[in-house]
Amino acid sequence: MPREIITLQLGQCGNQIGFEFWKQLCAEHGISPEGIVEEFATEGTDRKDVFFYQADDEHYIPRAVLLDLEPRVIHSILNSPYANLYNPENIYLSEHGGGAGNNWASGYSQGKKIQEDIFDIIDREADGSDSLEGFVLCHSIAGGTGSGLGSYLLEKLNDRYPKKLVQTYSVFPNQDEMSDVVVQPYNSLLTLKRLTQNADCVVVLDNTALNRIATDRLHIQNPSFSQINQLVSDRNNVSLYGSRVTRGSDIFSCHVTSQHTGISRPGAVAVGS
Repeated sequence: MPREIITLQLGQCGNQIGFEFWKQLCAEHGISPEGIVEEFATEGTDRKDVFFYQADDEHYIPRAVLLDLEPRVIHSILNSPYANLYNPENIYLSEHGGGAGNNWASGYSQGKKIQEDIFDIIDREADGSDSLEGFVLCHSIAGGTGSGLGSYLLEKLNDRYPKKLVQTYSVFPNQDEMSDVVVQPYNSLLTLKRLTQNADCVVVLDNTALNRIATDRLHIQNPSFSQINQLVSDRNNVSLYGSRVTRGSDIFSCHVTSQHTGISRPGAVAVGS
């Protein structure tokens, strides 16, 4: 029996890389942007039910929760060809829409205020799973929402679902460029603490390394955010490949071939990009 995985997308970065992730998953599983299985994919032996579920009309819908404190990125997703793919009830936008101002404390404190609304969505999605294995969290550790709200969610997920696995895809800031976000080092440091304490696996997506791969190996002179997000999506899909195509379900299949270093939570590992 497939064991389901719920994806949580947080903030601008998390929703952008999540969008690319679902585009690629749809392509690999033969699912159209409207959630309809293409004819060539109907006889496949892949396990679509790990990341998708079928609605009453047999459309496939991602097991995804989209969260943000400002509307720009989610609105762009809802105006894309993939707008009808997602469950609209699994999208949360803050009422004031002002974001977290690149401030960890703001994102964290807003998490406390909106936790009931967010966990209503997460709990409903979890209840709809037959055998939930865990959660995948996509976010950045440098901004306000991905770092602050992400930290709060990690703590609460650990409390609420202590027996479920949590794997994060955490985008680290580019060390070769000067950031205009003065508090970026503090955002990163405060988030790192929560990652080590509350995640079972942290996949480190180093923006510095991603830019170097794009320029040196792919020969892209000035890689765009979209191209970098595509690289991240490729990495995510590779690490989760085993859970989608094999009988054994292990969202940590990336551990088998990647070097890893222990971090403070018992059994937790960090995997480099």
